[in-house]
Amino acid sequence: MTFAAKHILVLEDEPIIAFGLEDLLIEEGASVVVAGSLEQARAAVAETHFDFAILDVNVHGDKSYPFAKELRDRDVPFVFATGYGDAEHPVDLANIPTITKPYSLDQIRQAAANADRNEKI
Repeated sequence: MTFAAKHILVLEDEPIIAFGLEDLLIEEGASVVVAGSLEQARAAVAETHFDFAILDVNVHGDKSYPFAKELRDRDVPFVFATGYGDAEHPVDLANIPTITKPYSLDQIRQAAANADRNEKI
């Protein structure tokens, strides 16, 4: 997946990670909305259609899985990001690609391509 002209949601509660990822994606030509909480992410999705999302698994002590299911219901491809290595996701989200922090732009691209394929299956 290329990020040029894509509208991307980043759900990340660590500001340094969020802003670094935002900068990477903007350099690739994407328009990015950063949400630091699940509430902010839900508000953003209520107002805007996103082409793709990167979701931190643990956001202020809560899991992002219910929000991920909301995105799936809206046909928005997404990947999980975690600092805990391979996370065990719920069975119905087990096929979602996961990138481990710290991650590179190439890892994000590969995961995004896999997420996009998963949405079409």
